[in-house]
Amino acid sequence: MTMDGKTLARTVAAILVAAALAAAALGISRKGDKPASEGPRMQAGSMPNPLRDRLRRCQTLGEAALRDDGCARLWADQRDRFLGLEKPSGLPTGEPASPDASMLRGR
Repeated sequence: MTMDGKTLARTVAAILVAAALAAAALGISRKGDKPASEGPRMQAGSMPNPLRDRLRRCQTLGEAALRDDGCARLWADQRDRFLGLEKPSGLPTGEPASPDASMLRGR
């Protein structure tokens, strides 16, 4: 008993559709499951976050934020925090350090 190409293609297509439906049903059923260890969470918008508000302000400024000193300092702070860098003492964040004379002589 041999199958022609059309019948084989239809059979494979039916199997793939059935597998896709089963995967979708499984995914939908898992969305409702929440781990018992998780307690009630606060919504992200319910707690005031001044850092987020300042970043949003810079975002809404668009291209003008590139010329805004406050946004430049904020982005420098965020970059340093992300990279795990400590602020150099005596220098305001966002301002580049002046080159040291000994570094210039070494070139």
